[in-house]
Amino acid sequence: MTPLLRLTDVCVDIGRKRLLDGIGLTLDRGQVLGLVGESGSGKSLTALAIAGLLPLIGGKVTGGAIHFDGMDLTAIGEARLRSLRGKRFGFVMQNPMTALDAVQRIGEQIDIVSRLHLGLSAQAARLRTLDLMAQLRIAEPSAVAEAYPHQLSGGMKQRIVIAMALAGDPELIIADEPTTALDVTVQAQIIQILTRLSRDRGLALLLITHDMGVVAQVCDRVAVLYAGRIAEERAVEPIFEAPSHPYTAALIGCIPRDGMAPGSLHGIPGAVPVSGRYPSGCRFNPRCTHAADLCRQERPALRALPSGGSVACHFAKAETS
Repeated sequence: MTPLLRLTDVCVDIGRKRLLDGIGLTLDRGQVLGLVGESGSGKSLTALAIAGLLPLIGGKVTGGAIHFDGMDLTAIGEARLRSLRGKRFGFVMQNPMTALDAVQRIGEQIDIVSRLHLGLSAQAARLRTLDLMAQLRIAEPSAVAEAYPHQLSGGMKQRIVIAMALAGDPELIIADEPTTALDVTVQAQIIQILTRLSRDRGLALLLITHDMGVVAQVCDRVAVLYAGRIAEERAVEPIFEAPSHPYTAALIGCIPRDGMAPGSLHGIPGAVPVSGRYPSGCRFNPRCTHAADLCRQERPALRALPSGGSVACHFAKAETS
C-alpha cells in the first residue's frame, strides 16, 4: 500500500546553510509516527517543509521530494498548497498562546476552517464547531465559543487549536510539540485526545516531540533526528528494547523510571551542533561514547536493519544490501 506521506532525501536550506540533509520518512493512514530529537535537530523544520510554510522563515526545499497521497508538495505551487492546508492536512502549532487571533472569538476561529474547506453555511459550521469542542472534552462549548483567547487556560487553548486542525476533516495531522507550554496533567490529556482521534478517525498523525516517554506510550513508529539527519527509524517496541544508534540509546536513557537509584539519571553531555558548524563524519561523534576514527572521518549511510527500520551508524548491526 502506498503511504499517505513519503519524504525522500529531503534537503532544506535557509540562506546558505543546509539545515535538513537527506530526510526520509513514511507515514500511513491510521498510523502515529513520533519525530524526536533535542531542540535544534530539525523537527519543526520538517513539519514546516511538509506544510509548505518554509518561505515564512526564509527557507526552501532544495532537494528530494515530499509526496502526499501521490502529489509532490514541493512542485504543486502555493495556490494548490493553500487549498490542501486545513482540508487534507491540519497543523497543531507548538504554542497555543500565540496560535490564536487575540481579537476574534473562539467559535469564529474554528468556524472559518469548515466554511472555507467544507463549504458549510455559518449555522452548519457552528454546529460542527460545537461538536468538535465536545469531542475534545471542552465543557460548555457554546459558552467557550463566545469567549476570546485571553479568557481561556493554556490547556483549553490547545484543545481549540486541535479543533481548528480537525475542522476541515483532514487525513493527516501534524502536531508540533503540542504540549510544550502545558503542565504534566494537561499534557497527558492532550496526547490522549490526539491519539484517540487518530485511531477513531483513521488519521495519520505526525507527533513531533522531545519526550521519548510520550513516544513509548502512543506511537507506532519513531524517527530520531539529530543535527538535520535521520539517526534511526523503527517500530516503537524494538527501538526501546534494543536501540541501534547511540543517540537513540542516550535519549531513552534520559527517561525517568520508577525505582531508579538517586543520581542514576544522566543527561547527554554536550549540545546539538550549531547549524553550519557540523562536525565531519557522523554528526553525533563529539558526544558519542563509542566514536572511533571512522566516525569522525566518514558520514554513515542510512542502512536497513534486520528487524525492520533503518539506522545511520557505522557500528550498528545493519543489513549491507
